[in-house]
Amino acid sequence: MRVRYFALWLPPIIWMGVIFALSSLPVTSIPDAPPWGYVLAHFTEFFVLAALVLRAVNGGLGSKAGLLAVAAAFAITMAYGVLDELHQAFVPGRVPDAFDIGVDAAGAAAACLLLAAGLLVVHRRRP
Repeated sequence: MRVRYFALWLPPIIWMGVIFALSSLPVTSIPDAPPWGYVLAHFTEFFVLAALVLRAVNGGLGSKAGLLAVAAAFAITMAYGVLDELHQAFVPGRVPDAFDIGVDAAGAAAACLLLAAGLLVVHRRRP
C-alpha cells in the first residue's frame, strides 16, 4: 500500500520541484521569449502538474475520475500555483502576477477536464 501511494505521489512532487526550480531563476537568467512563450510555459507546467495530481488523487488511471477527485486535483494544483507566485516575490527581478495564476488555472482545468473525460470514455467502453 505504501509503495503504491509513494509511486502515485512521487511524480507530482518531483514536477513541483521542477516548477520551484524554474521559478527560482532570477529574471536575468531567463532567455527572452515572446509574451505567448511565457503563457505557454505556465499553461504547460500546470497542465502536467494537474494531470499528475489527478492521477495520484484518483489512485491511478484504473478507474474513472469522480467529481471529487477532479475538484481535489484542481484545488491542490491551484494552491501550488498561488504558492509558486508568492515564492517569486523573493526571487530577484521576479514578482507575483495574478495573470500567471489565471494561466496556471487554465492549464490545470484543461488537464483535469481532458483526463477525466478520457477516463470516463475508456471506462464506459469496458464490459
